[in-house]
Amino acid sequence: MKPRNKFEKAVLAESKNLRPITKIQCKWAFRGCIDHFAYRLPKGRTTCMDCGHSWIMEKSKYTCTCPHCRARLQVKETFERKIRQKQYFTILTTCGEYQVLRMFLLSVEMEKGCKASSYIFEIGQYWWNAQGRKTIIAVQRVLGRYIDTFSYCSPMAIRNDNEAYRHISYSPIYPKFKVTEALHRNGFRDDFHDIEPTVLIPALLSDSRGETLMKAGRTEHLKYFLNNSRTFDACWQSYKVATRNGYNIEDISIWCDYVDMLRRLGKDIHSPKYVCPTDLHREHDLRQNELRRQREKEEKEKRRKKAIEDEKRFHELKSKFFGISFTDGTIRVHVLESVREFLDEGVAMHHCVFDNAYYLKENSLILSATIEGRRIETIEVNLDTFKVVQSRGLCNQNTEYHDQIINLVNANRKLIRQRMRQTA
Repeated sequence: MKPRNKFEKAVLAESKNLRPITKIQCKWAFRGCIDHFAYRLPKGRTTCMDCGHSWIMEKSKYTCTCPHCRARLQVKETFERKIRQKQYFTILTTCGEYQVLRMFLLSVEMEKGCKASSYIFEIGQYWWNAQGRKTIIAVQRVLGRYIDTFSYCSPMAIRNDNEAYRHISYSPIYPKFKVTEALHRNGFRDDFHDIEPTVLIPALLSDSRGETLMKAGRTEHLKYFLNNSRTFDACWQSYKVATRNGYNIEDISIWCDYVDMLRRLGKDIHSPKYVCPTDLHREHDLRQNELRRQREKEEKEKRRKKAIEDEKRFHELKSKFFGISFTDGTIRVHVLESVREFLDEGVAMHHCVFDNAYYLKENSLILSATIEGRRIETIEVNLDTFKVVQSRGLCNQNTEYHDQIINLVNANRKLIRQRMRQTA
C-alpha cells in the first residue's frame, strides 16, 4: 500500500536506515524462544538436537545438559529423527526520532547427527513518533487457515493494522531495549510490567494519564485502565480525587465497579466521602444491594405502567365475567376484575399469575378463593371446557382447602357458562 500522508512517507523513508538483526540477537532468539531436546533411544543412545552430538545416557531423565555444547535439554524418548519449530519474537529499538517494535519469525530445522539450522525473517514493524502516532510497515497478510498467514515474498510496505500483526507483537521480546528520549522522559524504564508493547508505548507517548500512573509506580492500575479504556475515561476524575486524599486503592477492579455503581445511583463520584471508603468490599456490597433494590423498584414501575396499558384489553376480554362470586359458607370465590388485582394476587401468593400475564389469555379465567378476606388459592378455569386447570396456594403449594375449592368451582361453573351465552 502506498503512503497516504507525510507521516507515512517519512516513516517509509526512515525504515531503509534500520540495521540488520545482530548475531547476538539471533543467538538469544535461538536459545530463549524455542524448545531444545535430547532424543534418547530405549537402549540409552542420546542425541543433542542442537549440535548433533551423541552419547550414552544410562538412566532416563526429564532434563540433561549436552556434554558438547552445554545446552540445557528436555529429554524425549523417541525414534523420531527430525523436528521443526517456529516462533515469533520482537525487538524494541529506535530509528531516527521514531520508536520501533520489530517483529521476526524464527524457523529452526533440527535433525539427528546435524547441527540445528535456523532462519530469521522480518514480518513487520510498528512505528511511533514522539506524539504516539502509529503506522505499520510489514509484509502482506493473506487469507489462510491460520491467523499468521503471510506472503513472504511481498515487499515491506505500509499496511493497515490487523489482528495478525497485533498477535505477533505480543511475542517474546529481546531484553535489551533501545528507546527514544520522549518515551524515557514519559516514564518508561525498560519494563513493560506485563502490558503489551503496542498498548503501553502509545499510551505513554500520547496520554498524560498513562505517564502519570507510570511515574507514580501504579503499574497494576495502569494495566487495568489500558485494558478497560471506557473505565479509564469514566473513573479518572474520581481516581484523582482518591489519590489526592491519600487513599490506597488495593483492588482497582472492585474500586472501579464501586464508582460505576455510585454513578448509577446518582451519588457524587467526585466527593472523597464516597470514593474513599474505609472498607471498600463492604461498601461495594452495600451499593450492589442498593442498586438491586433500585432495579427492582424500576422493574415494578415498568410492570405497573404495562398493567395500565393492558387494562383496556383485559376489560375487552373479561368484563363479561365481572361480578361472578359464590361461596359455600366458608370459602368465597370471585373473579379478579382488574390488572391491579392480578398484581396484588401474584405478590401476595408469590406465584406468576401476574408475571405471566394470565389476564391477557383469551381462553382463561382467573378467580381467587378467600376465607374472611384472606387469600387461600388462585384458580384458573379453561373457558373452552369450563374445567379447573389449576388451583395454587402460597408459593404454588396446595392447601388443606384445595379439593373443597375445586369442588366449589365445579359446582358453580354454570355461572361462567351463562355469562358466555349472554354475550355470545
